[in-house]
Amino acid sequence: MLEMLFVLVLIGMIAGLVIGNLGGILEGSKEDTVKLFVNQSIELPLMAYKRDLRRYPTTEEMKGFSALLNEPSGSNGKWRGPYLKAKPEDPWGREYQYRSPGIKKPKGYDLWSMGSDGVESEDDIGNWN
Repeated sequence: MLEMLFVLVLIGMIAGLVIGNLGGILEGSKEDTVKLFVNQSIELPLMAYKRDLRRYPTTEEMKGFSALLNEPSGSNGKWRGPYLKAKPEDPWGREYQYRSPGIKKPKGYDLWSMGSDGVESEDDIGNWN
């Protein structure tokens, strides 16, 4: 009986360690998702926009990814979108941030998530990482 109790306690400790580390594993997965989005998934829609209008959308046009979802004024019929099916959100349920011309990528655009803390800081995940 004592041996069975010892085995149950041991299993409980192992389960506690696994569950305790699960939060870190899931958080890392969210960061990987953001890296994939900002470095690859959004690249095709932005390249298609640039192909059609001969420029990246401005920061103002991209509020809420509007330029990829709705024809911006002044496109002179060159817009061939929508380039996205829906407005993307980061894994924490917040809007991605966009700036063009970029500060970190002056010849292109900056696209980033403010990460789990939701504050623009050094831990942001962007297309410059």
